[in-house]
Amino acid sequence: MPWHDGNYPPSFKNQPKNIRDKATAIANEVLKTTGNEGEAIATGLKQARIHFKKKKEGKL
Repeated sequence: MPWHDGNYPPSFKNQPKNIRDKATAIANEVLKTTGNEGEAIATGLKQARIHFKKKKEGKL
């Protein structure tokens, strides 16, 4: 099931809004590709954290 506006996995609830929104977008794309919710959630959160870490370091 794709996630959107306020409807996101419980593991995203305590994340800052910017990370949660990015993780949700990434997770939705992974879900379309694999159909595996667990993989989508884990990948979305991990990649969102990497994205904002790089952005903070000026690498984006």
